[in-house]
Amino acid sequence: MATAIIMPRQGNTVESCIVSKWHKQKGDKVNEGDILFTYETDKATFDEESPVSGTLLALLYEEGDDVPVLENMCVIGEEGEDISQFLSSSPVDIEKKEEKLEQVEAVKETVVETQPSLQERKEGDLKISPRAKNAAKKTNVDIGYAQASGPEGRIIERDIIALAKDGPKVTSAAKALYDSSTQYVATGIGGRITQEDIERGAKLAVDTVKVEKPALSQDEFTVEKLTNIRKVIAKTMHRSISEMAQLTINMSFDATALMNYRAMIKARGEKVGLSNITLNDMVVFAVSRTLPYHQDLNAHFDGESIKRFSSVHMGVAIDTDRGLMVPTVFNSHLKTLDHISLEVKELAGQSRAGNINPDLLTGGTFTITNLGNLGVESFTPIINPPQTAVLGVCGLSTKVKEEGGQIKAYQAMALSLTIDHRVVDGAPAARFLRDLCDNLENFEILLAK
Repeated sequence: MATAIIMPRQGNTVESCIVSKWHKQKGDKVNEGDILFTYETDKATFDEESPVSGTLLALLYEEGDDVPVLENMCVIGEEGEDISQFLSSSPVDIEKKEEKLEQVEAVKETVVETQPSLQERKEGDLKISPRAKNAAKKTNVDIGYAQASGPEGRIIERDIIALAKDGPKVTSAAKALYDSSTQYVATGIGGRITQEDIERGAKLAVDTVKVEKPALSQDEFTVEKLTNIRKVIAKTMHRSISEMAQLTINMSFDATALMNYRAMIKARGEKVGLSNITLNDMVVFAVSRTLPYHQDLNAHFDGESIKRFSSVHMGVAIDTDRGLMVPTVFNSHLKTLDHISLEVKELAGQSRAGNINPDLLTGGTFTITNLGNLGVESFTPIINPPQTAVLGVCGLSTKVKEEGGQIKAYQAMALSLTIDHRVVDGAPAARFLRDLCDNLENFEILLAK
């Protein structure tokens, strides 16, 4: 009995997936457990295994297609078996539709090609279309030098474009003196060569070097289509920058206590069953304890209203080979430092493997992104809409301060906070940063609260 294989639903928020690759083709023998196809959600990639054995009788979608979830993807059964019940249209109907579309496109192209000739008219001794005439005015070219390529010797728009790109721009008075084999320094309006330019060029013997633009060979560049994930990142970042009034403020703190605690965990943590807690884990913990007192930053804004959250669902930016991904540590304000550390590592592993549940990539109320391990001293993190703020964690640097009348060197860590200035002002944002820095400088006290 034939079996239809559907596009799985990966998470409640996913409505469709992109077919990345078919691993089997029509007519191939398939065993249960064989990988049939690879597909992408907005943020992750999955392989779909065959639940049955048999022959692959039909592929209903091609690579690159955006397929709604739960739609039939392919049919597996015995050779010669009737599978018409699984097909939305017969192959004949599909061919007819494609033929009709091709005919319509051909008619459109014909109309586009012939349309300019309907608008063309004579101007003096020249036949020139209105669009070409308008282009000539905009580019300040002399239509007398245009090489007509339209029907019956008409000058059309592409001729003016070619003239503006490669042809001469000469004033009327200079036409009789112009020599196309001579190079002139144009000083006229719109880059035109004047009579004076030609006379000056004739008097001066100037050695010139011929400069040409080299033709690029295919060995000099590569072309790669954007992945679905990269497209989503680009769309989200563009939306963030174009729709928000973003402001970034920077502040640093004395990381001595944080570094000492990290050293203690590294030395003794394994003995008491703690995970390998990182500086970033500690920042996530501190932010999750600070945000509840600054709810305008732990919020969503839709342009009309602000939704403030009492719970902290922390987005943690993860650098992967496939692009930036931001999984969410839900209810991070209720979790211990060790629990946060373990969960961040698990989410990071799933993100880099490309098999994270898309539901875990949504629902964040605030985001932390860390470039400190790359030596970045400050940067401008971009808000993940509809959130109202994002915190950038920077690297360590050595600073000095006065303490007891003595100049003392210490390790400082910088933080870069970007806010949506439509709903968060600079002063409240600075107060949040100040409280966060205080909690990080007194980390052990924060743990005791």
